[in-house]
Amino acid sequence: MKTLMFAAAISTFALTALAKTPIGIVLHGGAGTISRDNMTAAQEQAYHAMLAHAIHQGYSILERGGSSVDAVTAAVTVLEDSPLFNAGKGAVYTFDESHELDASIMDGRNRNAGAVAGVTNVKNPILLARAVMEKSVHVMLSGKGAEQFASEQQLELVDNSYFNTQFRYDALKRAKQAIAPQPHQAAVPYDPAWKMGTVGAVAIDREGNLAAATSTGGMTAKRYGRIGDAPVIGAGNFADNASCAVSATGHGEYFIRYQVASDICARVKYQKMSAAVAAKQVLAELKQVGGDGGVVVVDNKGQLSWSFNTEGMYRARKSEGGELVSEIFASSN
Repeated sequence: MKTLMFAAAISTFALTALAKTPIGIVLHGGAGTISRDNMTAAQEQAYHAMLAHAIHQGYSILERGGSSVDAVTAAVTVLEDSPLFNAGKGAVYTFDESHELDASIMDGRNRNAGAVAGVTNVKNPILLARAVMEKSVHVMLSGKGAEQFASEQQLELVDNSYFNTQFRYDALKRAKQAIAPQPHQAAVPYDPAWKMGTVGAVAIDREGNLAAATSTGGMTAKRYGRIGDAPVIGAGNFADNASCAVSATGHGEYFIRYQVASDICARVKYQKMSAAVAAKQVLAELKQVGGDGGVVVVDNKGQLSWSFNTEGMYRARKSEGGELVSEIFASSN
């Protein structure tokens, strides 16, 4: 009898401990020169609706006991399929008037990761990044090789024109006019008006596992096969159960040089900072050297946060027992 009671007590304790593990997801749709003056009420409503849809898709997986990897994959896929964001369908144009997409994903349980760069015909790059993580011995694939792997994995392939949108093409024309005096984009001061953007999500599941996913079309009018931070593990994406998960958006060259995502998690792990404080500190330091952008973060206790040093960032979050929060402008931060 005592043995049965002890076993029951252990079982109850285990279930209680499991129940206390919070679930949550927070995502972004890019940061930059976002202001109310440049956005109609209808546009604002459309952004909020799509952010909410992405959150719902991810959170519902967590609520059913699904993994954080599944949740961030689902949320980012929704954003890739929307023309509103610079990823997937809404990807910006390169200088040569095509589209080159990047993505990455990381599993905080074992720091397994997958990334793809410079793909042109994969409908959902985040699905390819996940395939690299789970079905290859590599971390990053690029260009034609990555596309061949996507075909072998039977992922949906599309013509590059699938990613065309008039809004992004108009942005390309403005960017080309700005850089016309210089043959090399790197010689021109970076202009946030070129609609920098990335989408991403971080989540914690019922078992306390963290995950992060990031996807982007890159920088408007980019040339020479330029790759930003989104597919670079530690720069635009990072997840480690020992600290936190981060997905970033912004001027990729700075996020790569300063290893923004992993730096935030390192401060949490080694300096015992809260993830929210670490993110705010890193973004403030980045601003001092000219780096614009933002991050979404979840720590291993389930605390969701975001930080950015721009006029705004498309963002939303939902934690267990809380309401869905969706914001765009800096004044709401």
